[in-house]
Amino acid sequence: MTNAKAPTKKPKTSPEKHHRLDGTNPKLRYIGGSNYDDWNNIVANQALSSGWYGNKPDPERAHKQQSAMLGFLAGAEPKDELEGMLAAQLLASHNAAMECYRRAMIAEQTFEGRKENLNQANKLSRTHATLLEALNRHRGKGQQKVTVEHVHVHEGGQAIVGNVQGGGVLTKSEDQPHALGYATGQTVRSANTEREAMPVAGDAER
Repeated sequence: MTNAKAPTKKPKTSPEKHHRLDGTNPKLRYIGGSNYDDWNNIVANQALSSGWYGNKPDPERAHKQQSAMLGFLAGAEPKDELEGMLAAQLLASHNAAMECYRRAMIAEQTFEGRKENLNQANKLSRTHATLLEALNRHRGKGQQKVTVEHVHVHEGGQAIVGNVQGGGVLTKSEDQPHALGYATGQTVRSANTEREAMPVAGDAER
């Protein structure tokens, strides 16, 4: 009689990680800005789908269009997923706007059709500008406003020009010899040294 052996248990193994989710070797980061190529592929395909290739697209021409669109995404140099998404939307809004402009210029287009296409193109162009502003703002390229306050100009003085809200000021005396930043208790002399101050009569002399 032989003793039956108990079945051996296979060691538990963790589920294999998706090769694109490890974030260590993204090959398409220059397209979508992500360390994960799943996202980069989605963004690339969405951007390419926004192009108009015609009712009967020519394969060679379509390939050139797609290569050009991918070149735009790469040229935008997205640094993260948000920048990749905004770059794709910029491309899509541009493609849609240009298609509306093209349809508006068709010779057989009706007046209403032309008007509607131009109206849509105008809206898409505004959307494009808003997206570009959002991308620049995300990248820290927004406009910086400098405010200068409380500058008093007097004859024969110097000007103090600078950002009141910031740390330092820049003094300009050579370019503006007749301007002076206001300072409490400072005496301002006339530029003409021959002039003397007029005497002021006291109450007894009045």
